[in-house]
Amino acid sequence: MRAIRLKGSGGLERLTVVEMEEPGAPQEGEILVRLHASSLNYHDYLVALGTIPTADGLIPLSDGAGIVERIGEGVSEFAVGDHVVSCFFPEWQNGEATSSGFAKTPGDGVDGYARERVVRPANWFTRAPRNYSHTEAATLTTAGLTAWRALVNDGPLKAGETVLTLGTGGVSMFALQFAKMMGALTIVTSSSDEKLAHARALGADHTINYKQHPNWADQVLDRTGGRGVDHVIEVGGPDTLPQSISACRIGGHIALIGVLTGFSGPIPTVALLTRQVRLQGLTVGNRQQQIEMIRALDANDMTPVIDKTFPLQDLIEAFRYEASGAHFGKICIEV
Repeated sequence: MRAIRLKGSGGLERLTVVEMEEPGAPQEGEILVRLHASSLNYHDYLVALGTIPTADGLIPLSDGAGIVERIGEGVSEFAVGDHVVSCFFPEWQNGEATSSGFAKTPGDGVDGYARERVVRPANWFTRAPRNYSHTEAATLTTAGLTAWRALVNDGPLKAGETVLTLGTGGVSMFALQFAKMMGALTIVTSSSDEKLAHARALGADHTINYKQHPNWADQVLDRTGGRGVDHVIEVGGPDTLPQSISACRIGGHIALIGVLTGFSGPIPTVALLTRQVRLQGLTVGNRQQQIEMIRALDANDMTPVIDKTFPLQDLIEAFRYEASGAHFGKICIEV
């Protein structure tokens, strides 16, 4: 079967298409999945660049969606023919997080889903939403669940509250869609008027071009009558966090998700204290949260925003497109 491996260290050019043996028959508690799609996340990009060190020869990509082709003894949750989607933290089944690392994360600590078939324990997957294509389902593992946990589990979001999303990438657009699905008001920032128009078409109530308004927190306060927002989906990191704090209402919630502007930086602790903001760091979520998210998607007509899809052999080109920042929503890979 075809797969892609990361050979050597550093740079997209180390992504190499290879032929490898098909996986063996699933053992007790395992399933064999024919993978049909994946999607790209910033985490995958850092792995491909070598910024996140990994084993030589690793198969990348944390997201995987496909069809169960065989099941091992003792598997009762799935049957042959079921459409499934992978879990980012496969050993974090439920409850609070107990680990801060990626030792069992596919595409990082263990081989990922840039391949045609895989055998894994059954509980490393969940069912995909009933009416989703494989490509749509593949967006849920990382970006979808991150946005869901930030708003629903960590929020918790209530109808009528206001959600601010930074940028128009995968997590931010999922957050916009989940917020609208749950009856919230939404504000979206971007440097592109074209992307902001797309966000309004998805239901954004207010949009702000942060290049035109460098102190965009003032714009947020103006749109909320001086109160600030209840929830911020903070994907920028150190350069945007000070303004996110200013844009948040007193006693509000900031979901600290991304590091697009760097891995460290000063924090305006006085503003954080005086506004009594709850700053919650998070990395994706657990399997039970994914099951609950998919249950909600089955009960609604929400589908993910997919910008562009590339074939597996064009993974380098897909990462370059991701690095350009031109995308709106998710970039997907067809296997």
